[in-house]
Amino acid sequence: MHAEAPRQSPGRPRIAVVGGGIGGLAAAAFLRRAGVMATVYEQAPALKEIGAGILVSPNAVRLLRQLGVMDRFLRDAVPVELAWEFRRWENGRVLSVERLDGVCERLYGERTYTVHRADLLDTVKAAVPEEWVRLGARCTAVEEQPDGVLLHFADGSKAEADVVIGADGVHSVVRATVTEPSTPEYSDICAFRTLVPAERAPAFALRRAHTLWLGPGRHLVHYPVNGGRAVNVVAFAPAGDFTEESWSTTASVEEFLAEFTGWDPRVTDLIRSGGTPGRWALLDRAPLRRWSTPRTTLLGDAAHPMFPFFGQGAAQAMEDGAVLAAALAEGADDIAGALQRYEEARIERATRLQTVSHGRAHVNHLPDGPEQQARDIALADSDPLTANGWIYAYEAAL
Repeated sequence: MHAEAPRQSPGRPRIAVVGGGIGGLAAAAFLRRAGVMATVYEQAPALKEIGAGILVSPNAVRLLRQLGVMDRFLRDAVPVELAWEFRRWENGRVLSVERLDGVCERLYGERTYTVHRADLLDTVKAAVPEEWVRLGARCTAVEEQPDGVLLHFADGSKAEADVVIGADGVHSVVRATVTEPSTPEYSDICAFRTLVPAERAPAFALRRAHTLWLGPGRHLVHYPVNGGRAVNVVAFAPAGDFTEESWSTTASVEEFLAEFTGWDPRVTDLIRSGGTPGRWALLDRAPLRRWSTPRTTLLGDAAHPMFPFFGQGAAQAMEDGAVLAAALAEGADDIAGALQRYEEARIERATRLQTVSHGRAHVNHLPDGPEQQARDIALADSDPLTANGWIYAYEAAL
């Protein structure tokens, strides 16, 4: 039994995208924009995101504009006016803040926004024809052959393709076709997340600000989402013996609060105002040395899972999708060459972001003392918007 795919034009490769998250749908959307058809295989019965908020920086916003979905995006996105507002854990003293109004557009052509992950997914999904998506299709194996690739699914069905794109996340099945599996290491960091309805949120948390509270061994981030109807809260703390890496696991409000005992009351009040928090462990993975074989490649978390401390996970997956689509559109007669050009265009940048995101955990979690004091002075003198220009000015092209 074979899963049906959309009818492809003669001479064009049959492209299978495994995973219907933001990266997989972005790849399909950019392929469509380039005149190339694809089939997206998603294991869930519906396209949805179960995470919470996300920062959408100019490099990602430009891609949404290219896809023609900005109107959909702006329905629920919140433009950020103050970013990297760093505060001290015990009293909320502002260590550094950067005003983005007008500056972001002047430097990088677009604003920075915050949005719920589900709203970003819906935005990208709007650029992909519904008939391109196969739901309830859990890929269990990818078998690369000289003249194509055979995908196996949990229900016993199969599908043939000329190219397979593994956009199936941090626990990727497709990755085993590309590289030897490696065991992730425990980072000893876990994340808590919750959404606070605007009517229950303290007024300071409703500002159009991306705020980070820094403390010993921990930090907490909050910003508005859902068009200002809710506040996203995500925090990072020691994991202890907690090792579950899943966005579906939960903790209690009491467990969340216990990690931030003694912090500014505005932080603990915000935590109390949320619902049952999610909790997941951050596992550490070394960067891959290669992403591709002659007919199979990876993108997003399947290729380069990164700690969320630079807010670039989804943006990098979207960039991957745009560059990969361009490579396949230009190199339909040489798939292996197209996948290699994609990898060469993307791997150095993604690896650099993995590395700097990893290093940020140490900086954010310094214990009080001379090193922390030096960090706070450096923050006061910093200009993140300009310093991170290599991230935000990037154009996703071959």
